[in-house]
Amino acid sequence: MELREIEKLLEKYFDAATNTAEENVLKAYFSAPDVAPHLEQYRPMFGYFTQQATEKFEKTVPLKPRKRNVVWLSVAASFVVMLGLYAILVPSFTTPQGELGTYEDPEVAFQETQKALNMLSSQVNVGVSGAAYLGEYEKSKNKIFKDTKK
Repeated sequence: MELREIEKLLEKYFDAATNTAEENVLKAYFSAPDVAPHLEQYRPMFGYFTQQATEKFEKTVPLKPRKRNVVWLSVAASFVVMLGLYAILVPSFTTPQGELGTYEDPEVAFQETQKALNMLSSQVNVGVSGAAYLGEYEKSKNKIFKDTKK
């Protein structure tokens, strides 16, 4: 085969554009003893491919199914369920009855409610002030994009 064709095939090969027949031509060329000196560097690569194509897997594969430890899995699952129930139920039994958020005096309840609502209001106001910037952004965006459409 002409050297120029081999170089074109090599270029196509490295661009991943060759088909199987062209790759077989390259393998045959590089397995021959008369390879051009400037292409000698590719001989080990194509020699490796031909060598690997002839190798066969000879190790025996064990066909025994692995034992699954279903017993240990069920023990672990029951332990997790019991731990979850313990975490949920024990704090409800140990909570004192006076700490449930109820107040005897209506004035104290009103003051505590006011404190909670003021705290919530301050956090909401922070979000509202941030939303004001969004309105300014929207106005600027409309100016810019309106001007570019003309």
